[in-house]
Amino acid sequence: MYRELPKLMMYRELGKDSIIVHLSEIIRDFDGGDYDKDELISRIYAEIHRLLEIATDYGFDKNLWHDYIAYVLVTNENPFSLTAERAATVEGSVNGFAKEDMRIFMHLFNYDFQKLERTLGIDCFSTVTDYKSVHKRHQMYNRSVSRKVRDVSDSIAAISLVYEEEQKFPENFKTKSADDTAAEMLLDLVKEFYKAYGVGMLGLNAAFRIAEVVPSAGFSAGAGVDSNVDSNRMGTISYSNNILETPSYAVRKSIDFQIGRGISCTPIKNTNKLMLDDLIGYDIQKTRLRENTESFLAGKPANNVLLFGDAGTGKSTSIKALINEYYDDGLRMIELYKHQMKLLAPLISSIKNRNYRFIIYMDDLSFEENETEYKYLKAVIEGGLETRPDNVLIYATSNRRNLIRETWNDTNDVELDKHRSDTLQEKLSLVSRFGVTIPYMRPDKKDYEEIVKQLAERVRAKQSAAEKGSNGLLTDLGLDGSAENKLNITDEELLALANKWSVSHGGMSGRAAQQLIDSLS
Repeated sequence: MYRELPKLMMYRELGKDSIIVHLSEIIRDFDGGDYDKDELISRIYAEIHRLLEIATDYGFDKNLWHDYIAYVLVTNENPFSLTAERAATVEGSVNGFAKEDMRIFMHLFNYDFQKLERTLGIDCFSTVTDYKSVHKRHQMYNRSVSRKVRDVSDSIAAISLVYEEEQKFPENFKTKSADDTAAEMLLDLVKEFYKAYGVGMLGLNAAFRIAEVVPSAGFSAGAGVDSNVDSNRMGTISYSNNILETPSYAVRKSIDFQIGRGISCTPIKNTNKLMLDDLIGYDIQKTRLRENTESFLAGKPANNVLLFGDAGTGKSTSIKALINEYYDDGLRMIELYKHQMKLLAPLISSIKNRNYRFIIYMDDLSFEENETEYKYLKAVIEGGLETRPDNVLIYATSNRRNLIRETWNDTNDVELDKHRSDTLQEKLSLVSRFGVTIPYMRPDKKDYEEIVKQLAERVRAKQSAAEKGSNGLLTDLGLDGSAENKLNITDEELLALANKWSVSHGGMSGRAAQQLIDSLS
């Protein structure tokens, strides 16, 4: 293993903390013979522990080593993989380099750890290569990544059968060895994968949130950023003597990765699975949102979008549903908070050359008089020297039509500001830079009651299906089969409850209707 890794060309940057790199160093020391047995075993167990952490994050099963090699292949961003992501075909000399790398990865995939285990008296490699994972609910691991990585792992395992075929039928491999055949097959496999899904975490996941990585004075340009930190703590990361320093409670196995200089990105693995059609009503609004998004995905002119209106009417739900509707068409969504506006320009610069369509999502966007972060947004949307790339749009929701708080002083003739019209235009200019503005208003009584009835009917249908299925299905659906079913009431009784509920829960809205049904079910 340690003799093969230095020969990697395109996939050379595995990272100094790579499990493959650490294991190769362990095997080098083992082959050298000059080692302390207990210390070497401890180092092996440390890497097995890290492998188990990654397997838990991504729901790996059966052969964890195979899954990890597949994971490295589909997440390694290098000149070859990024070109394969963007181009329909990859021609030229780079294929020769990539093929040799695939040969090495086939050897890594089929590496035999038995000698190491026999000599040291351990069996951890046998365990992780024939692993039976504990069943986990999908919210506990990144199911999207897990499915794709395990499919690639199974495909590589199928390619590996060519070695057995060569042993049985050597006459079939006189012109081309099994090693060459496997390398070419793996190369074709990864190129097809990159073309279909892209490379790295941006390709494997649908939604992300970002955080700023703030270096301390001791940080040098050559220092690497360790990703093993909690995404909620990324803003507190500091560097000293090129070593990442974080509070002890922040260090953990993590799926964070850097998307640009000073920006950490975290995949959101537990997203809502709703589709736009699951949002009851608001058909005109959903149609406008679909039309703009589909134009964007097709490479046609499209606009930034602002969804504004009353609270609880489905603005955020509509935008989040786009991930589920259009992920397979290359749509990705990055969530950005108001206090992160200064990261907007570098974020866009880091994703503008990727082969995806990005929606930067800003929820509940509004600004008070003394907040000036909106100026970052104005410059990026329209007004800066750099043109917004064709693969990035901004979708925002707000309860305010004009986003920035206005006061009577803004229009008062007695106001001391001599250029009050300029002040007013400054505040209104942000919303005018959203080419599509879609209103979401509270439903009237009739529409509210229709929302309640349809939501109740959906839950009743789920309960009915669960009763006909296995005993565990109720739990999987998030329903309590042992509790009294409070939805077994007439529509008249349900609507009476709905009207009472709206009085004490902020008025009639889709959110209030959903909360009522949740409380009853």
